[in-house]
Formats: sequence, structure tokens, C-alpha cells
Amino acid sequence: MSRNPLPLVLLLALLGTAALTREKSRAAPPPPRLPSAGELWAQQTLQSLSLEEKVGQLFMIRMRVELLGDQSPEYLRLRDSIHQYHIGSLAMSVPAEGRFRQGNNRYQTVSLINHLQEEAKLPLLIAGDFERGVLPARLFGTTVFPHAMAFGAAGNLEYAEKFGRITAQESRALGVHWNLFPVADVNSNPANPIIGTRAFGENPLQVGDLVAAYIHGARANGMLTTAKHFPGHGNTATDSHIAVPRVDENFDQLTAVDLPPFRKAISAGVDAVMTAHVRVPALDPDPNHVATTSPHIINDLLKKQLGFPGLVVTDALDMAGLSNRYAANPGRAAVEAFEAGNDVLTMPLDLGAAYQAMLDAVRVGEISQERLDASVLKILKAKGSLGLQKDRVADITAIPRLVGSPENVAEGQHISDESVTLVRDNGKLLPLRSKRTDDGMSILYQRVKPAPPTLVILCDHLRAEDGHVLEREVRQRVPEAAVIYVDPRVAAARRDAVLHAVDAAPQVIVAVYVVPSAARTRTVARGQRNSASLPDSTANLLNSILARAAAKTAVLAMGTPYLTEDFPAIQNYICTFSNATVSEVSVARALFGEIRFSGHLPVNIRSASNPIAARNTLAQLPHSNSATWHLRATDWQMSATPEP
Repeated sequence: MSRNPLPLVLLLALLGTAALTREKSRAAPPPPRLPSAGELWAQQTLQSLSLEEKVGQLFMIRMRVELLGDQSPEYLRLRDSIHQYHIGSLAMSVPAEGRFRQGNNRYQTVSLINHLQEEAKLPLLIAGDFERGVLPARLFGTTVFPHAMAFGAAGNLEYAEKFGRITAQESRALGVHWNLFPVADVNSNPANPIIGTRAFGENPLQVGDLVAAYIHGARANGMLTTAKHFPGHGNTATDSHIAVPRVDENFDQLTAVDLPPFRKAISAGVDAVMTAHVRVPALDPDPNHVATTSPHIINDLLKKQLGFPGLVVTDALDMAGLSNRYAANPGRAAVEAFEAGNDVLTMPLDLGAAYQAMLDAVRVGEISQERLDASVLKILKAKGSLGLQKDRVADITAIPRLVGSPENVAEGQHISDESVTLVRDNGKLLPLRSKRTDDGMSILYQRVKPAPPTLVILCDHLRAEDGHVLEREVRQRVPEAAVIYVDPRVAAARRDAVLHAVDAAPQVIVAVYVVPSAARTRTVARGQRNSASLPDSTANLLNSILARAAAKTAVLAMGTPYLTEDFPAIQNYICTFSNATVSEVSVARALFGEIRFSGHLPVNIRSASNPIAARNTLAQLPHSNSATWHLRATDWQMSATPEP
């Protein structure tokens, strides 16, 4: 018996129902994402906290690693502050010279951090300002990297990703969860006294790409990251540690230069953005506001226009660029920074006053309970994302395996090697001659032994570590080399001896260490034109050397690359963009012809008195890994030399 077909009306109805089902399926929103275990912990923990505990979670205070000892006054004060003020985060602080107590070692330091974690009611976020990898390397045995600008010179995004990966792995092994890096500033002002080589360069696109690559590498290995200093500290000539810098760019310039790296950082998933103590009239005309205390810059621009959902953290509130404005009432700095949109209040000048001012502001309704809860929840979620609610202490037994492996140390050195940049070369001096053979890579002394070269090291302080690794590397190749250290206090007294050595030497190396720091702004450059330059006494000495021996002198910029603006007579000029030990090793290798000059300038260097230097600009050129960009004094033309 034949089967009767479905009535036409019923068939059409079924087809319509199927089509409608498909349409609803396409239009239906995806099911809501279930909160993670860390998010559930954060939400539950928030509900259990008192007002005092919530306010305490907002604060990040300084932990001076060099002073940590289980019975040291500093350690006891830190422990008491954590309990008294219910502190949420610690910022690891290390002096530039790496001074440590007798017996202090990485295991003792990590053990004490573990003790602080165990004693705290809630897990502590431990942050580090690890702009060159985990410092101090000589304490922790970590991988050494050059300054960020050296990565711009190397021009390889893979290196920035490795930088983030290795720093994250070593940091987490030592109990540090949060890096206050990368620097997303575009260093477009050569006179900038505090950013300089801490930035990747002055090309906004390249800076943004390197920032994003670093963030990807670090976050993939369990490290929180921070883009700083919003909305941009690169085009300033004042150090915000000392006074209030002013950014006098219009909105179009800010949009084209300063903001793109922060956009890239946000797209890359950066966990935090640090605000700067800078005045930006184009964004907020109120003369009483710096970016840190500006709702227009934080709430309107960063959060709403740029869409940043993460943690907003202040730069240190004890910096004079901000604290001087609140001398009469230091607690108000924290309140106004929080009201502007910051979540984490870093290193207040007076912790007790800041904590009490925040409590009072919430109690009287100046700060709403909802606003407080929103920031505390962000902080707790950050802790939960790291799994600190389950395991907050570092495994000390794993440190030898995870920290400072030979492979990682070699990677840091390789990146440094690739960044060394030959800016000027008169064709008469380089490479220098060496006794070392190294598989035939070096040029050997002739049968008639020439006089050894003279190495002059211009540094900020004779007791600093600058130059010692470079001296070792030069003496390994030429044991008889004469080495003279000069700082601003002895430059005039040593002038005759230095010039006598220069006259007698067939080759002269002058290593110039000018590295941005708050200490340099305060002490070295006092009374100088700006702290991004050499002080007058050492500058006069360098000019004297160049006046009588420029053709046989190689000037090494072990920090700022902008020296040619003050010294246009330089004929042989090499930039490392860094005073890190790996940079000292790299420049010695390049001087003696053991490695190629592979880097390119990530910034413009200019000299109004020298048209040659004015043409030496590579910051806007695309970098190719198959070319080494340089400028030779023989023809003063930019050219690309293919790599072999």
C-alpha cells in the first residue's frame, strides 16, 4: 500500500519551524561563561572583608630586598605594616649598587618572602620593577638582559617575547607575580632625564609591537604585566621623581605618538596600566591635576575610550612630582588618585595618613562602597588568576632548575650582541687588534708588538659598578691596555694624565655611562644643563680627547645614544643603549671584530652644529633582519649591508 504524502500545509509548517529554529540558534547569545575558581574565591572573599581590610588591599608598599633579614628592623616594620594596614601588595625595591646584608642570599630572601605570605591573612601580590629581567642578578642568579632600547635596536619581536617569557619564569620561581613593566612610553625627547633607554625607542609602531610581544611572553608564563607611564612620559624634560613634568603636545600628537603603544598593550591583554605624575593640558586643563589624579585621563580616556578593564595602578605616590602638591595633607594624594580611577595606591609618602584618609572618605560617602568594592574585587581576581588562594609560597627547591639556566643566560647575551649598533665609522680604527684567537675570529697582533690601547671610562661615580666588566673584557684581549676611571669629581684633576695616555696610545676607547635614574637627576646633574647629558667636567675632558685624537678614538655610548648632539666631533661611535653587564661583553666583542654590528638606531640622534649627525636617523625606517643599518664617516650616507 502506498504511503500518502504529507499535506502541503503541514509540510510548509514544518519547514518554517525548522528555519525559525535555525534563525533563533544563530541569534541566541552564547551561554554565560562560568566563573573560574579564582573568580569565585575573589567574590566570596570580598563579602567576608571588613571596611578596614578592603581599604588595606588597595595599598602596595615598598619591600627593600637589600635590608631583609629575619630579625632586621626593616623586616619587622614591614611585617607589622602588613598586619596593621591589611596590605594587599608589596613592591620589591633594590638599590642600583646592589648592597646586601652579610649572608643575604636568594634562598634566604625567598624564604623571608614566603614567611610574609604565610603570616598574611590574604595572599600578597608581590611586584617587581624588573625592566632588565629579575634584579639584582648577582643576588638571585637570574638572566641578565640589556635595557629596553637595546631590544628596539635589535628589532626582533621574538627577542621581546623571550624577554617576557624568561623574566616571568624566573620571577614566579622566586615568588614574584607582577612585573611593573613594560615601558610603553615613546622616548621622543632626547633630553628626557628618566625614560631614555628604559623605552624601546621613539617609533610608536615599533614600541607598540615590542610591548605587545613582551606582554604575550610574560602572561603566557604566569606573570602579571603593567604598561607604563600612562598617557605617556616620553616627551618630557623633567623627572617626575623631582618635579611635575608637562607634556605640551596637542591631542592629535598624543593620539599619533603616545597612545598607540598603550592601545597595543591593551589589545595584548596587559593586566595593569600605571599612571604618570605628568601634566597633560591637552587632556586635562586643570592645573591642579596630574594624570594620576585626573578623572578625564583615567576614567574617560583610559577606561572608557580605550576600553581598559584591568588594574589601574599609580606610580609611586611618594615621588616629589605628586607628593609636593599634598605637603599639607599627604593622605589626600591617595584619596584623589583613587577618585580619579586608580585601583592600586603605590608607596604613599605617609602610609598611616593615606590609609586613614581613605577610610574617612568611604565612611563619609566621598567614596562609595560600590566603588571601593569594584577595585578590591579587581585586586582579588588578579590574585585568584595566579592561583594564590591555593598556593602562595615559592618552592625554594625548584629555584636552581628554573632560575638562571645556561640556556637563558646565553639568550640574554645573544640578544645584547644583536643590539650593538655602529653609528659612525671613519674606516681607520675598527676592528681593534687582539691577542685572543677565538677560532680565528679575532685579528692577531703583528710580529712587532704595538703599544696597547687606552680605555677611558667616564662614569657617574668611581665606586659604581660601571666599567668593570668592560675593563675585564678588554684586558682579556689586550692585557697591557691602560684603563682610567673618571667621574665628575676627579675629571679636572686627572685631565693631564688622561691626555698623556691618549697621546701615547695608538687606539683610544672612551666608554660613556649616562643612564637615566632618579639618583642621577638628584646628584650627578645638579647644576648641569640636564641629567640626560654628561656633567660639565667629564664633558670638557671628552671634548679635549676628541680635539687631539678623534680619528683614533672609539666612543662607546653605554646608555644614552644622544651623545653626538653634544660631541659632533665623534668619528667612531658605537651604541649599546645599556650599561648592563651583557652590554659590556657585547661591545667588547664588537670592538675586536668577534661579532658583527647588527643593531640599528631606534631613535633619532641630531646635532644642530653637524649636518652629518642630522642625517643619522633610522627610527622611522622599517627594520629588516637581513640588513644591518649604519652610517659611515667615509661617505655619510645611510646604506644597508646584507648579512652574510
